[in-house]
Amino acid sequence: MSTTRKLRLGPLPKLESTKVTFTCPASLKADLDRYAAMHAQTYGKAVDVATLIPHMLEAFMAGDRGFRKANAIELIGRKPSGVNQRGSNTGQPSS
Repeated sequence: MSTTRKLRLGPLPKLESTKVTFTCPASLKADLDRYAAMHAQTYGKAVDVATLIPHMLEAFMAGDRGFRKANAIELIGRKPSGVNQRGSNTGQPSS
């Protein structure tokens, strides 16, 4: 494993998966292939682009403040009564 460069996407965990097919421009596919090669060189294990894409999308969504904010608002809307917005249980319905 090379420590000379850091990639935003770290080593990949093993996860349950669902297959999704998509179409992308040839230039994006070439960039994905180059990223996969750099990832393999950095972490010492070859992975194909199809394995990298879900992790890249997950990292992208985790870093998207607008998505996180909307998700948090949706979760707050589902909170049980008696829990205020900071998550502490007051025993009273929140106002």
